[in-house]
Amino acid sequence: MPLPTVAVYALTRQGAALARRLARSLAEDGYAPTLALPQRLADEFGPALYFETLGRALAWHFEAFSGHVVVAATGLTVRLIAPLLRSKTSDPAVVVLPQDGRFAISLLSGHLGGGNQLAEAAARALGGQAVISTATDLEDQPALEMLARDHNLAVEDFSRLAYFSRCLVEGDKVRLSDPEGFLTPHLAPWPDSFEFTDGSSPRVVVDYRLGPIGSLDLVLRPRVLFLGLGCHRGVGQAELEELITRELARHRLARGAVAALATVETRAGEPALVKLCQENNWPLLPFTKAELGRVNTPNPSETVNKNIGVASVCEAAALLAARTDRLIISKVKSPKATLAAALGEPPPAVT
Repeated sequence: MPLPTVAVYALTRQGAALARRLARSLAEDGYAPTLALPQRLADEFGPALYFETLGRALAWHFEAFSGHVVVAATGLTVRLIAPLLRSKTSDPAVVVLPQDGRFAISLLSGHLGGGNQLAEAAARALGGQAVISTATDLEDQPALEMLARDHNLAVEDFSRLAYFSRCLVEGDKVRLSDPEGFLTPHLAPWPDSFEFTDGSSPRVVVDYRLGPIGSLDLVLRPRVLFLGLGCHRGVGQAELEELITRELARHRLARGAVAALATVETRAGEPALVKLCQENNWPLLPFTKAELGRVNTPNPSETVNKNIGVASVCEAAALLAARTDRLIISKVKSPKATLAAALGEPPPAVT
């Protein structure tokens, strides 16, 4: 997994010395830092990313780094980043420090963007104090978006997080429906924060299956569905989309619960398949014919064996990807594709 990239900026000579020291420490703490300094200091500080103005540097590099540490005034930093903000689900972390390093203020994307963690790392490096203002952290309550990220649960609608976060901060129990136990085992540190329910809304629903959902419910989809796909060369993306959408709906399975799509390696480069995975943010898992050939499947095909060299693609690929021997969708066909699906364990979350 690549290290989180962090740009460390400063405006003054004193700030630049602190930023250089901080960048070195962050490199030892699991980050990939880049020092960014005013052009006028180039002769003093050696290799760095030099800029004419901080505002232009932030605008140019804002989305290129997973985090930004700015050794400058908080008000200045707020004014400079304000036009760059898009969404709490995608904005990078921003941490602000005074040039003496006494505080490391988590300013933006404290949870999903890792701002709180970055502020704590900066404070450790400089012997300062991390300033964390996210309410759930202050009340020692879990952040649901972080629980979802850490345990590979897809959040269907981030706008519904605010209500449940407020409940946790104010000491009210959050109703939770988790029939398969994807999240419950991870809630032990907060025994008084959740109550379990099968019905009453608003609630947090954790399920890979489609079912009745209240208008105020927060839905978390465990990524446990592994799709196996076989196709002819030149298949169209619309056909693949229609096949997947139809069969997931027919079996009452949530699209957000798809963990990956798998196929035979000789089809992994099909443009429609590649684009389908890119647009849905699904990993594409290619398997060799030898790997697929070792899997016992319920619907082998002599025609597929003759044309491709293996008796099953979609079913074998789904079973291999899910590391199971049971299908949740057996082979179904469209004119140029076949689909199967299996239920497996969530893949490791990417943080």
